[in-house]
Amino acid sequence: MKHESPPFLPVTTSFGAVMREVLIALTPGVLLYTALFGWGVLRNILLAVLTCMLAEALALHLRRKPLKPFLLDGSAIVTGVLLALSLPPIAPAWIAVVGSLFAILLGKHVYGGLGYNPFNPAMVGYVVLLISFPVQMTTWPVLQPLWAPAPDALSGATALDHVRTQLGLARTLSEIRDDAPIGLIAGHGWEWIALAWLGGGLYLLWRGTIRWQIPVGMLAGLSSIALPLWATDPDRYASPLFHCFAGATMLGAFFIATDPVSAATTPRGRLIYGCAIGILVYVIRTWGGYPDGVAFAVLLLNLCAPMIDRYTPPRVYGHRSNRSEP
Repeated sequence: MKHESPPFLPVTTSFGAVMREVLIALTPGVLLYTALFGWGVLRNILLAVLTCMLAEALALHLRRKPLKPFLLDGSAIVTGVLLALSLPPIAPAWIAVVGSLFAILLGKHVYGGLGYNPFNPAMVGYVVLLISFPVQMTTWPVLQPLWAPAPDALSGATALDHVRTQLGLARTLSEIRDDAPIGLIAGHGWEWIALAWLGGGLYLLWRGTIRWQIPVGMLAGLSSIALPLWATDPDRYASPLFHCFAGATMLGAFFIATDPVSAATTPRGRLIYGCAIGILVYVIRTWGGYPDGVAFAVLLLNLCAPMIDRYTPPRVYGHRSNRSEP
């Protein structure tokens, strides 16, 4: 006879089920990304996922851990997909392989494997690649839909990179609004992909796979610093909409910052964690050394997550405050 004692609740969702929901939510964005920027997107995903699975199996074997439960939980697959979506579709094939090895071995198993990694593994692999191979990691394709003839140029600047460069040349945002990389709101083509990530994120919220605090906090934190600066000098500072739909903002808010292992876990802590990431993303984009800062912001806040949780505990059942001491 099964006995359950309140207030404990039965666990109804496995980690593998969560990872499958994440992959389902990513699918529309992956398809649109491929349609707009070519088959290199799927090539990167295939290479990254295969390498992540092989690296996972190797690490588990060396650690004398059972292969089947860990390989089938989907975490290595999600890591490979997120890393691949962060790479330029025209990057050399070895970039995806090297990044995946660093993600699994350095970002995950060196700390003890799933559940013990303090950093988001995909972002560890991405940052290692960005610092080590800046040319390959900053060469992005121009918009080249699969249904259209191949363009003469194969690569060009992203909207964030273009805006940053042109502002450095003393041009204003009004003057560069009609330049090729700039679309209706953010980057030409990229804004539609961001909408797909947003749709996938809303699906995860509807399914209860992620909580609202981190994505809302990240977008609110980013907008809270972008809005007053844009209102003060719109020719120098881009609008909050531009920042929310440019670069990896939407992917980061719903799929990267919400990593259940490396993110903050308390309700207030998740909100603070998300807000801090959003603010850091804007600071790095505007005054830092890189046009986009999602990966760096997430890794820096991964370091702070334990401290955030320590000082934002929820109210203990039966107590008037959030302190468990009598």
